[in-house]
Amino acid sequence: MKAGIVGLPNVGKSTLFNCLSNAKAQSANFPFCTIEPNVGVVNVPDPRLDRLADLVKPEKVIPATVEIVDIAGLVKGASKGEGLGNQFLGNIRETDAILHVLRCFDDDNIVHVDGAVDPLRDKETIDMELQLKDLETVEKRLEKINRAAKTGNKEAQKELEVLEKIISGLESAQNVRSVELSDDDRLSHVKSLQLITDKPVLYICNVSEDAAVAGNHYVDQVKAVVAKENAEVLVLAVSIEADINELESYEERQLFLEDLGLSEPGSAKLIRAAYNLLTLHTYFTAGEKEVRAWTIPQGASAPQAAGVIHTDFEKGFIRAEVISYSDYETFGSELKVKEAGKIRVEGKEYIIKDGDVMHFRFNV
Repeated sequence: MKAGIVGLPNVGKSTLFNCLSNAKAQSANFPFCTIEPNVGVVNVPDPRLDRLADLVKPEKVIPATVEIVDIAGLVKGASKGEGLGNQFLGNIRETDAILHVLRCFDDDNIVHVDGAVDPLRDKETIDMELQLKDLETVEKRLEKINRAAKTGNKEAQKELEVLEKIISGLESAQNVRSVELSDDDRLSHVKSLQLITDKPVLYICNVSEDAAVAGNHYVDQVKAVVAKENAEVLVLAVSIEADINELESYEERQLFLEDLGLSEPGSAKLIRAAYNLLTLHTYFTAGEKEVRAWTIPQGASAPQAAGVIHTDFEKGFIRAEVISYSDYETFGSELKVKEAGKIRVEGKEYIIKDGDVMHFRFNV
């Protein structure tokens, strides 16, 4: 599961990527600095994992991770191939969620590809290119399904109806995620098309240091527009994140954050937001050898969660022994949780809750 960072050239995407992944992608004050997408595997900050490690004192601690992809800047005309647009749009299509960076700061020393700072125009530019690409995809599908619909095929007629609704939305500058469709229609007729504007999105307002806590008028404009979409907004001072990233000790970072009035780096909030955007959550295993966070899709059953550790665990699943994170923290050890009668035994139908501490019993 991966989230792609997108936006116009020079809005801070590669600098943000470096802060998240420490991969040191090239970033510079000119458009198209990134051409091939950079991929980073990023640890998901989770205080619960740290607390479990304090209680268990294992040999190893392994966090959950999420994949972040730094995709080159799009420009007007990308859907027609401008600025290597086809390649970049293809890279976005391969991601599961979009982190859309908008420039919300003034700085005469940093070139803006369109000459002036205007995050709403920038958002519209990117949206339009993604919508045009989706329109091309849907119209190709429509041509194929039309023939089957004319023969009286009921399934084809239903798909035709859904596609026409999507086309109408796209032609009205509406992203597919905002088009009113039932969950069943999305699953049956939309998901397989991998439409870019149907992917979940988080808008990241890149602000200057003085707006890192309260935001600014640019952020207010973005929030007002995004309120009509099923999307969230995160305010982030990417230049500050880069400075924090250069500090070596935890103590130095904390002092720096306190001076700015921040409780944690914005990059930590962003990683957690990306994780949620991908509809993922976490369960834990805790033992002397390792305490580990495992990533699963929300709604995963106990056997599916076991399969993330090893496919044999899912095939031979017998039962799961479950401790809620809050009980583990309250009682302080697995033994004390057991003595308090707080370990539950669950079967194949159990849906894993975020933060469950699990033991799986299986037989191959």
